Amino acid sequence: MDKVVHFEIPFDNKQRAMKFYSQSFGWQLTEMPEMKYVIARTVDVDERQMPKESGAINGGLFERPRDAPHPAIYVGVTSVDATIKNVEAAGGKVVTAKTPIPGMGAYARIADTEGNIVGLFESQR
Repeated sequence: MDKVVHFEIPFDNKQRAMKFYSQSFGWQLTEMPEMKYVIARTVDVDERQMPKESGAINGGLFERPRDAPHPAIYVGVTSVDATIKNVEAAGGKVVTAKTPIPGMGAYARIADTEGNIVGLFESQR
């Protein structure tokens, strides 16, 4: 069974969003300017950057793209390619094609049969 491993929240104004989430929830936010991305740490991590608390996840904030304008959860999968085949067979569609994340793995975004955007994350082995 695949599980939720990450979340992403889009922003229109990065500084405003960072202020909101850090002040509202105490999240530790780290900008990654080379990726136009902000790491959102909601829980302490180990040396592999994995949450120390069972069931907890971390996420990120990113500039709102047209293909994923709403918050999304990311499901950890063994293979993005194989999961995309399952998604399409079940009536879903690819929104963002498989994209490598250097040093981490790869991700994609799909739309379910209800039009919700769900992310897929394949960890680099």
